[in-house]
Amino acid sequence: MPDTYPERSDGGGVEPAARRAPRSVAETGLPFLFLVELLVKIMFLRGQITLPALSSHVKLGANVLEPLLTFMRAEKLCEARRDGSSGTDADLSYQLGDQGRLRAADYLRRNAYSGPAPVNLADYSNQVLAQSVAHMHVTRERVMREFRDVVASTAVLDQLGAAMNSGRALFFHGPAGSGKSYLAERLNGLLSGAIALPHAVMVDGEVLPFLDPMLHTLSGDTPPADSRWVRALRPAVLTGGELTLDMLDLQFDPGARLYQAPPHLKANNGIFIIDDLGRQRCSPVELMNRWIVPMARHIDFLSLHTGYKFAVPFDVIVVFSSNLAPQELADDSFLRRIGYKIHVGPLSAYHYLAVFRSTCAQLGINFDESAYACLLHLHDLHKRPLLACYPRDILAQICDKARYDDLPAQLTPEVLQWAWNNYFGSNGILASTHTGSATVQHKGEAK
Repeated sequence: MPDTYPERSDGGGVEPAARRAPRSVAETGLPFLFLVELLVKIMFLRGQITLPALSSHVKLGANVLEPLLTFMRAEKLCEARRDGSSGTDADLSYQLGDQGRLRAADYLRRNAYSGPAPVNLADYSNQVLAQSVAHMHVTRERVMREFRDVVASTAVLDQLGAAMNSGRALFFHGPAGSGKSYLAERLNGLLSGAIALPHAVMVDGEVLPFLDPMLHTLSGDTPPADSRWVRALRPAVLTGGELTLDMLDLQFDPGARLYQAPPHLKANNGIFIIDDLGRQRCSPVELMNRWIVPMARHIDFLSLHTGYKFAVPFDVIVVFSSNLAPQELADDSFLRRIGYKIHVGPLSAYHYLAVFRSTCAQLGINFDESAYACLLHLHDLHKRPLLACYPRDILAQICDKARYDDLPAQLTPEVLQWAWNNYFGSNGILASTHTGSATVQHKGEAK
């Protein structure tokens, strides 16, 4: 009876991660000799290993491994011994022979990857397209539920929800401290549905480790039948001022002999946040020009250290965040590829009070009307806008002082003004008050 696979609901071919586990070398989509090299490297690093342990490590069944191991034994690359009494292959353990150890050293010099068997590039690309971010559906109800504890205008939240449905890039802009980064980071809560991710991807004989525990979170869904894939939540990858153009290319460490996939590739089927745009070591124009082709064609091009160039899907909602206006960072040809430019500015008086009260509750400080009136007076006096970052920053200083004095934190006009002066600089306002002196003296010195 011929093998059958579950079909996609759209009538297309089966999704790679939905196939049954491969039952032969041919069904892995990987070259026979490539898998031999991988097994040799694993045995070299792990020493004697049982068949079940080898199968668990490489994420391939025993029926796939048997012809590979038979070939390796015939070529004097490995030896087998039986350690149990069950009479099954589970009793077998394998270790490299002298010839195998020599080959392993050569293989590791080329590429040191020795983890789970990869999937091929074609299967990875097809899987990314099958679980595209364009398939997500973000509703107003979902946005309001996810941002229920966030003080933000309804207009901004409506823009966020529509932007997530578009699958196009977003650009947050506004003054520092207005909450742009916080809103961008909360977008991951709008990502829905688990996706399939490979442990690694093979390209032109090279292996690119892909699954990253720092960026990918496994879901509780049933894992794919093919153990080379895992189920994970849609990723949300954040970069900031440390981002360089080199980081957006495939990196090969000649010492470790391992590849490092760029962050936007690991963000496929999710969101990629570029925070503090304009503070990177490269110019904003260079950085944004890097995204013109991927954002327009949904394809990016990467190169192996051998010079081989290949295309990968670019299925990412790119989120830019900057203190600068979009027109200051890019030209019209790029800006038209950004679907949504969302301005995040100062809060209204109503929202600022809500943030201040909420922060007081979180820090265990009783709200005081007279102290809050003093804060608003200072804002007005120094022409400081009502930015979302100020309540927490100022109230945190009040908590610092309370711990120093070994007293409960208390909100008063005096202590609030003291915190304001620390945060912004005194500007001559409390130069002669009891809170401090311009002259620092040691005990016992004459005043």
